[in-house]
Amino acid sequence: MKNEFKFGTVAALALALTTSGAFAQDLNGTSGLNDTLDDIDRAVAKDMARAEDASRFGNPDFRPGLSGSASLSYSGKTGNSSSQDLTIGTRLRYAVGQTVQTIGIAIDFQEAANTSTKEDIFMVYDANYYFNDKFYAFALARVETDGLASAATDVKKDAFLGFGPGYRILNSENVTWRVQAGVGQSYLNYGNDTSVTEAAGIVSSRFFYGFSDNLFMTMDTDVLKSKGALRINNDFGVNVKMTDAFSTRVSYLTEYNDSRAIRSDNKVGVSLVYGF
Repeated sequence: MKNEFKFGTVAALALALTTSGAFAQDLNGTSGLNDTLDDIDRAVAKDMARAEDASRFGNPDFRPGLSGSASLSYSGKTGNSSSQDLTIGTRLRYAVGQTVQTIGIAIDFQEAANTSTKEDIFMVYDANYYFNDKFYAFALARVETDGLASAATDVKKDAFLGFGPGYRILNSENVTWRVQAGVGQSYLNYGNDTSVTEAAGIVSSRFFYGFSDNLFMTMDTDVLKSKGALRINNDFGVNVKMTDAFSTRVSYLTEYNDSRAIRSDNKVGVSLVYGF
């Protein structure tokens, strides 16, 4: 039995400390409130899903062949103020035998008063070849762009290409731990069009410990080291299923980059889900 929680749609109550936006209003308030509740539901589901890992308990059994999903959201506003928001997301997966390849793309463009306020693109290619239940090889390509970066300290493009082995150290019902490490190339392009290309190494760890059927913790760590910077992401979370209807997740996310003036960003998140 896998100690993981499956969260369905819960429309009754969803609270997230990281969500907060102005209520979209209509004259009777119903549509505005429903839209805001939907946004909260999505934010909570996203936070809960961070504890999920398709490879947590073994090699994932994806559907053979090509599969995936795509989504698009657009809104435009005119009148007393004008704005446009466009978000596009797609995930494609191709699985054949022991090989699984995944491509993910996220695009987020925003405009206010005919001025761009966000031009972000994030793309990841991830390929894995499973030799057996413990040992696998991976290839990873990632690029993140900020179309509005203009200062010499603003990162306009952050890219990495690497490959290496992965190994599942522990794989029991209550404890799983897998690590992977690789070498590759890091590329940073700044707002003043200067760039740095250098060799880099990446190390990742995925740890899961189930205290009971209703309580588990996860620790996901990624370290990327190049000559110019050391970047570390660590996501620690505790998920609790208090009852069949009530679940919660508490997380602590740290993002470290020693090339920044303030090296660490930390975020505490609390998500509660209650359905009946």
